[in-house]
Amino acid sequence: MIDEAKLEEAVSEALKSKQRNFLESVDLTIALRDIDMSQPKNRINLEVIVPHKFRDPKILVFASGELAFKAKQAGLEVITPDELKEIDKKKAREIAKKFDFLLAEPPLMPQIGRTLGTILGPRGKMPTPIPPNTDINQLMSRLERTVRVRTRTLTLHVKIGNKNMPPSQIAENAAAVVRRVVSALENGWQNVAAVYVKTTMGHPVKVQ
Repeated sequence: MIDEAKLEEAVSEALKSKQRNFLESVDLTIALRDIDMSQPKNRINLEVIVPHKFRDPKILVFASGELAFKAKQAGLEVITPDELKEIDKKKAREIAKKFDFLLAEPPLMPQIGRTLGTILGPRGKMPTPIPPNTDINQLMSRLERTVRVRTRTLTLHVKIGNKNMPPSQIAENAAAVVRRVVSALENGWQNVAAVYVKTTMGHPVKVQ
């Protein structure tokens, strides 16, 4: 189990880093061991819902009709079926870089897969289908607390907060990610070499 008290101690120490002229993120690093990352089944690709919101993610919706209307009302960017037909590989790369989460109404998924799959797939950015009658505001609220944990190496990095947050909330977010990652590892904690936290420009602090 992760010791949340020790985790909060490490977060508090990391937050003592020099003040910068921008709001720094707080990052979690998990060093893994004894895992063959050349095997696709061992690679980490998770979405974790954390307890505390710390950012406003950029969300893009592929949709038409009522869903497109509701998404725009909620302040989300929308790509319609006609606009989807015009997207080339350059635009697809821009989309993958700009947006944290992509969503799509189910009928558009095959077209998205054919036209954008080679760009979005390897980046872990293929859209999530939106079930009919989904409450867009509830979905946004969930995504605001969702972090993507993805790595093909033995070192995993993920943002879990920002420097304006209380250490306890950052620690709770970090603990949620650690627990989820450990549960996905074949040998659990035996595959974890070390856990660190740091601010964007700060030095890593090891969780004892």
